[in-house]
Amino acid sequence: MYRGRLWTMRQFAGFATAEESNQRYKFLLSQGQTGLSVAFDMPTIMGYDSDHPRAYGEVGRVGVAIDSLQDMETLFKDIPLDKVSTSMTTNAPAAVIWAMYIVAAEKQGVPAYKLTGTIQNDILKEYIAQKSWIFPPEPSLRLITDIFAYARDYVPKWNTISISGYHIRETGATALQELAFTLADGFAYVEAGIKAGLNVDDFAPRLSFFFNAHNDFFEEIAKYRAARRIWARHMKEKYGAQKEESLLMRFHTQTAGCSLTAQQPENNIIRTAYQAMAAVLGGTQSLHTNSMDEVLALPTEKAVQIALRTQQILAYETGVVNTIDPLAGSYFVEALTNQMEEGAEEYFQKIEEHGGVLAAINQNFFQKEIADAAYRYQKEIETKTRIIVGVNEFQVQENIEIDLLKIDPEIERSQVQRVKELRASRDNLLVNNTLAALKESALGTDNLMPKIIDAVKAYATVGEIIGTLKEVFGEYREQSVF
Repeated sequence: MYRGRLWTMRQFAGFATAEESNQRYKFLLSQGQTGLSVAFDMPTIMGYDSDHPRAYGEVGRVGVAIDSLQDMETLFKDIPLDKVSTSMTTNAPAAVIWAMYIVAAEKQGVPAYKLTGTIQNDILKEYIAQKSWIFPPEPSLRLITDIFAYARDYVPKWNTISISGYHIRETGATALQELAFTLADGFAYVEAGIKAGLNVDDFAPRLSFFFNAHNDFFEEIAKYRAARRIWARHMKEKYGAQKEESLLMRFHTQTAGCSLTAQQPENNIIRTAYQAMAAVLGGTQSLHTNSMDEVLALPTEKAVQIALRTQQILAYETGVVNTIDPLAGSYFVEALTNQMEEGAEEYFQKIEEHGGVLAAINQNFFQKEIADAAYRYQKEIETKTRIIVGVNEFQVQENIEIDLLKIDPEIERSQVQRVKELRASRDNLLVNNTLAALKESALGTDNLMPKIIDAVKAYATVGEIIGTLKEVFGEYREQSVF
């Protein structure tokens, strides 16, 4: 199923502090961007507050630090949340971060039913590839289906999950593996929602996908085309979806970070442009283009603007937005699409033979498949059967002169102080009461979103809320691959 052609243009604005990210948002919106994306720092992603010992040296290094509702309010100050669509790269603590966004919007006077955006919320790919998990799979799936149900009732325009092949590809998977493993995860979420008592048509229309755009131009286009066909067929024939919206595959695409090179970094502008073109020809609904310097550091203002202009040139100058599925009927593209579809179905069968997605994760099936693919790719580079321009061929002697963004260590110190001041000034009795209520609900079967929202309103921190849930759910420990 396929509908539409124009996409939302996004660039990440996850810089070290909420204040800096807020200024980046305003800059990007002034430059014609139509959607916002937030990248969080590693402590936030892992559910730690900035003053936790494990956060030391990491605060604000790869994204914005969000410790409490206070930071979320700062992040979106003077940005009308009923006028923008916000995508948030958060997985294990997704319910908490989403709750903070909802409450921040309410404080602006924007009711939840008007909010549009996406939380990544894809925990299965964390176990498979990215490794930023907190809880074991079963309680993690409970949080996800609680989000499905809460969004159905109160935030109906929100994309409740972005089922992400991007990170699977970034760890070394092939295009086929990205396709198959991403869709397998998607089907697992559908099955979890149905098992939780939800009607598939109540939550499936708000599922979205997130794919990588790598260097093999036609292979990437075929991957997207095959993904749409597989999703529509399985949703209709296997899961009994009745609504057309449940059959539609709506997906965001980001150009391949793993394809960027430190050597001759300006070449990354060209790589990104071709990758973005493949995503558009393949039918993406939302697009992020990487900046040329992201292999070296967080991007500078100039690099971000070039990446955004790449999208705008595609949208307004090339004419590629004028036709839906323009390569349909091409023998080569149709044959590649069929091969991708057949290969994905073979992988689905292998996953079923392992007992399903969760069992395959526990048996390290996905991890081994990706590791083998990454090894083969690296050997191709080393033997020059795969040419990477500037890396193993067409090399030059160069002193890389490119401005890099440097994070001031004072940022971490000030963020830690901000958390301490918050704890000293808030109503700690109220915080403790909301956390106790959350723990009681976690021990039962109630939807956890209302209790998480109550804790957020009391200015409980990410670390405190996650810590409370850890007391009930425990923490995940990966088994050795070998």
